[in-house]
Amino acid sequence: MATTTTIMPGGRPALTPKDFNSGLKPIWCPGCGDFGVLQGLYRALTAIGREPHEIAFISGIGCSSRIPGYTTVYGFNSVHGRALPIAQGVKLANPDLLVIVAGGDGDGFSIGGGHVAHAVRRNADITYIVMDNQVYGLTKGQLSPTSPKGLRTITSPLGSLEDPVNPLLYVLAYGAGFVAQSTPADMPGMTSILEEAIRYPGFAFVNIQSPCVTFGQEDQQLRAHKTRMKTLASLGHDPSSMSQALERARDYGTELYTGVFYRNPEPPLSHDRLIRLRQEELAKQARPRSQILDAYLQRGGAQ
Repeated sequence: MATTTTIMPGGRPALTPKDFNSGLKPIWCPGCGDFGVLQGLYRALTAIGREPHEIAFISGIGCSSRIPGYTTVYGFNSVHGRALPIAQGVKLANPDLLVIVAGGDGDGFSIGGGHVAHAVRRNADITYIVMDNQVYGLTKGQLSPTSPKGLRTITSPLGSLEDPVNPLLYVLAYGAGFVAQSTPADMPGMTSILEEAIRYPGFAFVNIQSPCVTFGQEDQQLRAHKTRMKTLASLGHDPSSMSQALERARDYGTELYTGVFYRNPEPPLSHDRLIRLRQEELAKQARPRSQILDAYLQRGGAQ
């Protein structure tokens, strides 16, 4: 039977999820939630319709941070915890790129935790996806910032003595304009949330409960997610209400809410202003690159 190819305006074929698949085989443990996140990203990017070369994917270190290598977009696998500042630099240098950041709960809220607040306040037009499994999976199961109190691991044989970080409350308190949560147990819902976050004109945060099948807890696996998760929409949640978002976010760790906690109906345009200032300054200083290099060398830059 003959097949047909959808042609988009401009004469190019419509994108499919295969266009974003690098063909490199993921090396996650069988059953890892990150497989679902990757598939959701393929679908979300297909729906958005940007070509792979128009997208940059920045990550830190950890199981989840392998994701850029499994895509055909520009990828940058950075050092532990430093994905956000690098992503902001990429977006500032090339504002036309669609920039996505991926990391885990350890990468994002331990060594990289200090960068989150500044990415939020600068309102860089990037999407930050955290695959939250409440454990350091790549390094054999130590406590992570989001590990529940009492959790026994190889580094806490008597149980964790500390309360966990609440990533939802963190980013809401910092002033993020888009905050959502999902799980690969709900592929259609997660894909929709990822697409909405990427389309949001400013800093968007998506916390994805992505189970670690090797070191994670039994009640945090995908089968348990299917029975535990509750959509915010079914609760009558208003995503334009910061007070409601904060109230629901307090239940992190006890309830698994999926959906958009908060979406600023009037997102600030701080990133747009920054890009405009950058363009104006570049126009003032418009010089051939050869002249810039010569000036650098004259100042002893080659020493």
